[in-house]
Amino acid sequence: MIKLLAIGKQKEKAMRQLTDEYVKRLQAFTKIEIIEVADENAPQSLSVLQMEQIKDKEGQRLLHHIKDSDYVILLDLAGVMLTSEKLSQKIDQLQTYSAGNIVFIIGGSLGVSKALIERANFRWKLSDLTFPHQLVRVLLAEQLYRAFTILHHQPYHK
Repeated sequence: MIKLLAIGKQKEKAMRQLTDEYVKRLQAFTKIEIIEVADENAPQSLSVLQMEQIKDKEGQRLLHHIKDSDYVILLDLAGVMLTSEKLSQKIDQLQTYSAGNIVFIIGGSLGVSKALIERANFRWKLSDLTFPHQLVRVLLAEQLYRAFTILHHQPYHK
């Protein structure tokens, strides 16, 4: 099973519809669950300490949904970039040799807690570009769908 854990709700209807479409397509290949946890109010003028406290609170909410046996892939600007083919290979290996779920984490607007970084088995950099968190969910769902079509030799990926 694949779990997508994210801070906050996907509020924009168009983004939610796109994410839902890819999730629907993915269900032909795997079970997938999206879990949204509450985000903290983060005004513009925060001290470093306040930012860390917010990341810690959000991180604890995410960690609550992760089992010891889960393989955690954290979307992280300091992570490793993968091609779609490499992502599909990684998913294939994890599904073959891992007992737990594959859990993808999308952090909040301030980033993620140190505890989440430490818990991550792999840190994946989606792009050098910066995207809104709403759009990252769409991109992640699309890349997961693409990875599964590659694994199942479907014509989607060209």
